[in-house]
Amino acid sequence: MHMLKRDKKDEEDASNPYASLEKSAVLQEARTFNETPINPRRCSHTLTKILYVINSGEHIGTTEATETFFAMTKLFQSSDPTLRRMVYLTIKEMANIAEDVIIVTSSLTKDMTGREDMFRAAAIRALCKITDNTMLQSIERYMKQAIVDKVHAVSSAALVSSLHLMKTSHDVVKRWVNEATEAVSSDNVMVQYHALGLLYHIRKNDRLAVSKLVAKYSRQALKSPYAVCMLIRIACKLLVEEDAGHDSPLFDFIESCLRHKSEMVIYEAAHAIVNMKNTTARELAPAVSVLQLFLSSPKPTLRFAATKTLNKVAMSHPAAVTACNLDLENLITDVNRSIATLAITTLLKTGSESSVDRLMKQISSFMSEISDEFKVVVVQAIKSLCMKYPRKHSVMMNFLSSMLRDEGGFDYKKAIVDTIISIVEDNGEAKEAGLAHLCEFIEDCEHTSLAVRILHLLGREGPRTQHPSKYIRFIYNRVILENASVRAAAVSSLAKFGANCEDLLPSVVVLLERCLLDGDDEVRDRATLYLNVLQERQKALNSAYILNALNVSIVGLERALHQYTMEPSETAFDMKSVPLETQPINEQKQMGGDLGMPKAPEKVAASRQDVFQEQLSAIQEFSALGPLFKSSASVELTESETEYMVQCIKHTFAEHIVFQFDCTNTLNDQQLEDVTVHMEPSDGFEVLCYVKAPFLKYNSPGTTYTCVKLPEDPSSVTATFSNTMKFVVKDCDPNTGEPDDEGYEDEYVLEDVDVLVADHIQRVMKPNFGASWEEVGEENQLEETYALSAKTLEEAVKNIVTFLGMQPCERSDKVIEGRSSHTLYLAGVYRGGHDALVRARLAMMEGSVTMQITVRSADPSASEVIAAAVG
Repeated sequence: MHMLKRDKKDEEDASNPYASLEKSAVLQEARTFNETPINPRRCSHTLTKILYVINSGEHIGTTEATETFFAMTKLFQSSDPTLRRMVYLTIKEMANIAEDVIIVTSSLTKDMTGREDMFRAAAIRALCKITDNTMLQSIERYMKQAIVDKVHAVSSAALVSSLHLMKTSHDVVKRWVNEATEAVSSDNVMVQYHALGLLYHIRKNDRLAVSKLVAKYSRQALKSPYAVCMLIRIACKLLVEEDAGHDSPLFDFIESCLRHKSEMVIYEAAHAIVNMKNTTARELAPAVSVLQLFLSSPKPTLRFAATKTLNKVAMSHPAAVTACNLDLENLITDVNRSIATLAITTLLKTGSESSVDRLMKQISSFMSEISDEFKVVVVQAIKSLCMKYPRKHSVMMNFLSSMLRDEGGFDYKKAIVDTIISIVEDNGEAKEAGLAHLCEFIEDCEHTSLAVRILHLLGREGPRTQHPSKYIRFIYNRVILENASVRAAAVSSLAKFGANCEDLLPSVVVLLERCLLDGDDEVRDRATLYLNVLQERQKALNSAYILNALNVSIVGLERALHQYTMEPSETAFDMKSVPLETQPINEQKQMGGDLGMPKAPEKVAASRQDVFQEQLSAIQEFSALGPLFKSSASVELTESETEYMVQCIKHTFAEHIVFQFDCTNTLNDQQLEDVTVHMEPSDGFEVLCYVKAPFLKYNSPGTTYTCVKLPEDPSSVTATFSNTMKFVVKDCDPNTGEPDDEGYEDEYVLEDVDVLVADHIQRVMKPNFGASWEEVGEENQLEETYALSAKTLEEAVKNIVTFLGMQPCERSDKVIEGRSSHTLYLAGVYRGGHDALVRARLAMMEGSVTMQITVRSADPSASEVIAAAVG
């Protein structure tokens, strides 16, 4: 290892003899090609310089390249083998730069068909690089002969060149199938591999032909392990395309390759089986057994490949890998740290609860010796283990905190912080220990973004702990010692302690008053705002301005403010006119699927709803509807195999719903024109207008809209619409796409569209639900009790969240295992900009779930609609 490091260092220190080359000087040197006699050594050196200049990204003009190329053609007079091979390389590199490169075709053809085997293979590769579709037929006979040539290098060169030629001349190369078939029977491993590759690419657009190819060669014993590996990959592709089960002959062939004499083929077959979808533990067993044997191989490459593949299997089938645990534990001390890391992370995924302590000790013995990249992999494995065995959080939390104190880059530290935060959020017992470790970390944290994130977490979770006062010191230290961004985050965190904890309020006020003298505008402004809000001692103000953030789209807010300044008005700016910030449907927080991966700097991007708002406001019929409140997910109104495919998106406004129908015509002999979707509404709903799609060409999507006015009765919010797509059909030529002049009217019945309660409610996150509950107050409170059809509390929670379309708060969508009762907190904004909050108390009784739902809203009709919705 030390030798390798020294050699690498020597390479870096060694000076590059071509580093100071100038393009003009190198091209000037090309004049030596005209000298007589030719000096092969000097000319080879000049060609090397030209190749270096081209490959270093230096631009060479067409005229310069052409002059150099023509000078180089005189080097064919020399028979020096080294010079000739350099000429071939340069021809290939200059083929796309110089003009009239076909001038060397005759020289290359002569070399290709000559007796000098050393020249023939390279000549074929160079000739195919400069040959276009029109010239290929003139050398077709030579290419066919070269494919079946007895010299293996020539045959391989012809086969690989044919693969490249297929990109531009597929029809010509297709005629060489007999020669390629003959080459597959060669006794040379590379010729057989290249020939099979060419055969597959000739036939890959014909699934039946590919199936026959696999069937034929799976019965024959191919000598080349490379060819067998390719055959396994083709078989896997067919299995996916045909959606064949594991009783298919293709699967049997792949499984039989596990008993091949070549290690390469055995691994390829095992890798293929592991990566197949819907494989059972029984089908995985033979592949896992083979990989287990590789774990004890003396070859590091095989050990690495087997460990990496088993690591992947452990994600979906941990029980299948358990049999390998003993072999994996032996690899923890492997001299190759990459193998050791993969072994330990695999064990973390498959290990039992009793083995956690031992694994942690083994990991700590080599953590200092591996790179940050592998450390991140270990942290991810620890995170998944902690989710699996929550009772072992203290062992893993201590280990993570010691890793935080070690040296490491941003990605590594971020991965650890993300893991600790996710443990704190998902495991109530780990909260105080996790917060304590993070407090220690920010005392000496050099990464601003991590410090800000931790301060935000302390502000949210700290006030809810048994002794919130112990976190104040750590937070205020950041105000004294850190940069402006961290100081501003610390001020916000302090304010949350003051808003949540009455006994800490006087101390927080004193600290915020000191922040009024800060040198940064942002810090002073935050301190001033929070100080004035806290001194009012009103829970509603605390909730609105400190504990719960403004849930609006930043892009939408910018657009609304710009519009307000462009059109002066005496009325005050209304925040309800700003679109809300859309919440992800299933996640309240970012899960650690991509921990440790470097990300581009975040910037405010337009959300899906912002894009729809812009598109709809540009349509004249919808310009006066006001701000877009919510856009639903896309719903399929046709089967995927039908002649017309239609998807519907519901756009909810204050008093209207616009139905967007994205239509695709899958018939190549028809063009549809004047396309609309006619809707039959329920009572109270009124169709106002249709916006046509002018035409639908083959496979080109088009959009039509239907605008519906909502009923006057505020409690009437749900409906079912029957839909018929109406259009004019014009027959057209499938080849040219030109439609006939005359057409005929036709219609196509679509699936019904339902308008649900969830279409009138936008999800919003309330970090402090209790404060928001008090802020809304009891004025419009309604309470109902229902018996639900769900069999478990988890199922009931999932159904309620989906049906109401509201955002779970305080992580209340997670039901603690073994509990017979649970409280679900939901937050949203009802159409018109009215806050709506739900507290659902669930209890399991005699195999069914009973729910007591309490709804609070700023609008009485919103409370009524939500309370009655579940029933």
